[in-house]
Parts: sequence; structure tokens; C-alpha cells
Amino acid sequence: MTEFMKFPENFAWGTATAAYQIEGAAHEDGRKDSIWDVFARTPGKVANADNGDVTDDHYHRWKEDVALMKELGYTAYRFSLAWPRIIPDGRGKVNPAGIDFYNRLIDELLKVEIHPIVTLYHWDLPAALPDGWLNRETSFAFAEFCQVAVRAFGDRVKDWITINEPFCPSFLGYAYGRHAPGIQDLGKALLAAHHLLLAHGLAVPVVRAACPDGRVGITLNEGPFYPATRSVENLDAARHADGEFNRWFLDPLYGRHYPLDMLQDYVKAGALETIEPKFILAGDMQQIAVPTDFLALNYYTRSVIDTVKPAGNFPNNISTLANPAETHTEMGWEIFPFGLYETICRAYFAYKPPEIIITENGASYSDAPDASGRVSDIRRIAYLQSHIEAVGQAIRAGVPVTGYYVWSLMDNFEWAFGYAQRFGLIYVDYKTQKRHPKDSAFWYGQVARKNGLEMKAAG
Repeated sequence: MTEFMKFPENFAWGTATAAYQIEGAAHEDGRKDSIWDVFARTPGKVANADNGDVTDDHYHRWKEDVALMKELGYTAYRFSLAWPRIIPDGRGKVNPAGIDFYNRLIDELLKVEIHPIVTLYHWDLPAALPDGWLNRETSFAFAEFCQVAVRAFGDRVKDWITINEPFCPSFLGYAYGRHAPGIQDLGKALLAAHHLLLAHGLAVPVVRAACPDGRVGITLNEGPFYPATRSVENLDAARHADGEFNRWFLDPLYGRHYPLDMLQDYVKAGALETIEPKFILAGDMQQIAVPTDFLALNYYTRSVIDTVKPAGNFPNNISTLANPAETHTEMGWEIFPFGLYETICRAYFAYKPPEIIITENGASYSDAPDASGRVSDIRRIAYLQSHIEAVGQAIRAGVPVTGYYVWSLMDNFEWAFGYAQRFGLIYVDYKTQKRHPKDSAFWYGQVARKNGLEMKAAG
């Protein structure tokens, strides 16, 4: 037996991308380097020495891509603005060609009735800004960029995300060295995280002033951490991992300051000795906790913590238990849809945001076109089915979830993994740039058209 899980009226069924991952045209029309351009050129930092110079060539093929979204039946599209395309030096002179590109894209989306939701920062910090996120001034430069962008596009774009996943540019970029700029210093990661959160807090009132009828929020990547056993060591390691990945960002955003247990951990680790001890200035925490209209969440997997048998999957490299191979995506991430339900419910019932949007969820599988051009990716369909059901269950539990965005619209440059991982609903042949919608792309379009999906009935 099956039952139909219907979603709320006007629920957004969308896909998500990020500028550096799809646009290409890295050296065209006035765009200058981001820190990811620099990082990708550094030997050994990105798989196969890949970079984002061309990627999906969306900068030239955007109209084709929008037409595909419309044909497939998607109702919303989340994309990011390339800061170094709009303000190439990070501050100062605005690049008209950058503004023109996004104007054309936004106008075309609205023309075909696809709702745009725009991320203002998805990691491509202009390389010209001195010291990146270690410099407090970068937070103010970001607010200036936001003012330029929202004034340019806020007459048509009404949903704004300030920053995508601040954990990644801070901890992955400055503590673990896996993302740009590739530094390994925990103290610097804490400093960068604070400046990213401050940038969000400064940006929110700027967005509201430039787009009074708009809405603004932030996107966090979240997920649960379970101890492999109830040992004191595993319980404590799971607490710490949750604190670094989840609570270090949620708590200050909702007026609770940084978690005391984590501050104590970082003091014990000596992490604060390498940076200015008074980097949290008067008024910062109030600025960071500025009210927002929604909380956006990205979810992919859970982590199981074992201090005895570490597998190195979580960024701290010492405490994640490998999950059974058959339950992994090709990223090595466990398929665990209940974790999405848990993440949504925890964020809502513990922090009470006005609404929640799932801005990324998806799976990497390398299924390629057959002789007829068809891409049969049944594993991705199963992944999406189970996770959309988890979203529906959270809504039934009373959480106001208003949208779900698949990562990603199309295969693209997956940061340090280069082109080795394919998350797209649309297969991209990087040699010819030909797009092949996968079976999952058509399946997801039917979910959007029906505003729900068939699910197996319990019992």
C-alpha cells in the first residue's frame, strides 16, 4: 500500500547551485580572482588539479539552463552571486558587466515563473581583500557588497541568504586546510568564524533597508553526532563534534553567545593563544543575533563518533566511525534520512526560527549516459525519496518548512573534490558541455508538479 504525502500550498521545490561551482568565465568581463581561484591553482589542494575556470560554463549557457529548469517543472532556484564578479577587488569599484549578468539571469527566471532565492556569499571571497576572514574589516566589506547587490536586484529578488555554511570557510578553510585558503590553525578558524557571523549580522539590516519587502536568513550545514558506544570518551567526543559543527553557529545566531563548553575546550587546546584574545568586541554578539525571517539548513549525513576506531570522515580527523559500505553515497557519506528529520526538529524546537528552508540535500553518484543518452540514477531517486519523506514528517510534527532544494541542479566543481563527484540532477559532459537530465531530474519534476510524493504506508 502507498499513501500520498502532500506538502503545504506554495511549497518551494527547487534546485541549488553556487557561482564558483558552475559559472566558469573566471577571467572574463572584469571578474578577478577569488580565494578559490588561488587555492585551486595550489598544487595538491584540489583533486586532479581541477579548477573552476570553465566548470559548467553557466556564464554563457545560463539561458539554456533556465529553460531546462522550466521544462523539468522546478518552481524555485537558489544560486549565489560571485562577489569578485560584482566588486572585483572586494571593495570599491562596481563591475557593470557583473551586474548585467545577474540582471539577465534574474529576469529570465522571473519570465518563466521560477522563484529566485539568492545567496550573497558562497565562499568565493575576493582574493584582493587582505587576510581574508582573519581581518575584521572583511565583515564590513561584505556588508558593503550586500548593499550594492540588494540595491541592484532587490526590486525583483525577495529572498536573500547572507552566508552559506559558515562552518566550511572557517573550520575547513582555517583549521583543517581542506578549503580555501588552506590554513591549519584552530585559533584562526575561530577568528574567521566570528568574522563570518559578524558579517551576517551586519548584512541583515543592510538587506532589509535595500529591500524592505524582502526576507533574509542564513544557511547552516547541520547534522547529528552519535557516540558509537556510551563510553565517557565517545560521549564527550560526540558533544565536542556537535558543538563545533552545530552549536558554535546556532547558539550565537539565536542570542545564546558561544557555547560555554566549547569555549572551555578551545581554551584547554590553547586555540585562543594564537589570536587576539579580545576579538569579540562590545556589541558583536547582539549584532550576530539580529532577527531573521528564516533559517536555512543543508543536510547530507550524520556522524558516528568512535575514539577507539577513528575513520577520519569528520573534519577533526580523529573520531568518526566508518559506516557500512552499502549505505554510503559515492562521497562516502552514510544515507541516513532520519538525521534530516532530527536536524529539522532540533533546529526548530530548540531555537524557534520563524520558518525553515532546506536549501541543500542530495547525493553523489557517478551514473553516466547510456548509448541513448539516458542516465538511470535510481540510487539518487531513492535517496531523494527518503529525505523528502523526512521533510514531510517534520512538517507533520509541526515544523514550518517552506521549501526543499536539491543539491545540485547539475554536476559541477565540487570544491576540493574537483570534478570527481557528481551531485547533479543533470549530467554534464565537461568536454562538450552537453546537458543530460537524469531520471532523477524527471522524477523530481513530477514531485514538484504534484506538490508531494507517493510513500509506502506504515504497517
